[in-house]
Amino acid sequence: MDLFHNLILGMSVALSLQNLLYALVGCMVGTLIGVLPGIGPVATIAMLLPITFHLPPTASLIMLAGIYYGAQYGGSTTSILVNLPGEASSVVTCIDGYQMARQGRAGAALTISALGSFFAGTVGTIVIVLFAEPLTRMAQKFGPADYCSLMALGLVAAVVLANGSVLKAIAMVFLGLLFGLVGTDVNTGAQRFTFDIPELSDGIDFAPIAMGLFGIAEIVVNLERKMSRSGAIKVTSLWPTREEARRAWPAVIRGTLLGGILGVLPGGGPTLGAFSAYTLEKKISRTPERFGKGAVEGVAAPEAANNAAAQTSFIPMLTLGIPSNAVMALMVGAMIIQGIQPGPEVMTKKPDLFWGLIASMWIGNLMLVVINLPMIGMWIKLLTVPYRFLSPAILLFCAIGAYSLQNSTFHVLQVAGFGVLGYIFVRLGCEGAPFLLGLVLGPQMEEYFRRAMLLSRGNPGVFIERPISLGLLITTAILLVLMALPNIKRAREQAFQEEET
Repeated sequence: MDLFHNLILGMSVALSLQNLLYALVGCMVGTLIGVLPGIGPVATIAMLLPITFHLPPTASLIMLAGIYYGAQYGGSTTSILVNLPGEASSVVTCIDGYQMARQGRAGAALTISALGSFFAGTVGTIVIVLFAEPLTRMAQKFGPADYCSLMALGLVAAVVLANGSVLKAIAMVFLGLLFGLVGTDVNTGAQRFTFDIPELSDGIDFAPIAMGLFGIAEIVVNLERKMSRSGAIKVTSLWPTREEARRAWPAVIRGTLLGGILGVLPGGGPTLGAFSAYTLEKKISRTPERFGKGAVEGVAAPEAANNAAAQTSFIPMLTLGIPSNAVMALMVGAMIIQGIQPGPEVMTKKPDLFWGLIASMWIGNLMLVVINLPMIGMWIKLLTVPYRFLSPAILLFCAIGAYSLQNSTFHVLQVAGFGVLGYIFVRLGCEGAPFLLGLVLGPQMEEYFRRAMLLSRGNPGVFIERPISLGLLITTAILLVLMALPNIKRAREQAFQEEET
């Protein structure tokens, strides 16, 4: 009965006129940035963080969530029609989606993609509803030592699942941890790494880091690239044949299950889910030679997987306060900006926000089905706008957003500085996501570590005396050992080589 009452509460919050409007705005913006190549949900959410200062907490999180899962829908449109992925998780959809379009089956591919995404999103939302409360109750039993060990596990898992070199990912995590130490020590009141700059006494603001590291750097990198655009294919019938539907639905179900599991893992997410689902379909198929030539399973599975992963990645963020990927780290930042401490207390102290956000996910997925199919023509026309005309507008928006944080030019300079740093990271082949996770989790990890040591009177044995903490540390150690094994290392490198190609 409690679950039923919670769902009614969530629906009453999500169906308010204001929250419906922000859900629609989020879905529209998410679809737009999914269609337009080279922007992505991370950069967009980073640039929109200053807006959340002036919005109610529930409305701002509903809008940001809509942008995230909306981008997964929009990315498939251009992948299928013009062989140009608008979002990283849609890269694999190009392989068979564009081939279906060339064979005159573009409408069927788009319909299967949209309906498969809606099914996966719905299942992902149901999973959140079923597991959120038990996980929250379990998290309420956590002590400071347990939380510290959990965050250590999250950072190590982010390294394991990060793209590229493990050493670079570890370095990025530590760099993020160091940046998180800047500011005033909560316990002693001493200034740390501020270099006598008054604006740094409260630490480095999250929004300028996110905007510079992802927004500005992404723009510069995209301006360097010469994006080749294939001719758009006209869409006629939107209905798949009976044979296409028969092949697609089992793939949708498998993709949903796999993506849902990978979305929960720290460092996982839609991109990892999409590539894993495609690889699975190809391996279990009796006719793997069809893949790459217009196999409908090659569209259905990855599109279902990336949407399921986008939904389930909210589970550790909402229940434990642990972001599983860069977008969830930004969501944690948005909650902190609103004065909300991410973690199990969100459900108990702000049930309207918690259940309203979950209910809005299902409503948002329904909106996206309605938005995507009828508006395909308009999204394709947007692709004719050269990126060099879009980039100055995005830069201006970043500068205005940074200045509006505290009406200070220092934040604009911060955005520029982190933009340069983000560009250097890209050139060195370093991912920004481990840095962001280190930055978000670092201060919290330090706080819980200090609390644990104070309560145990300086005894480090508290981390192995508590069963939950010990179990998490053992899991962390197993991950580190697995990462060092030659077979696991080769499989990991091969997986990411396939993703890059």
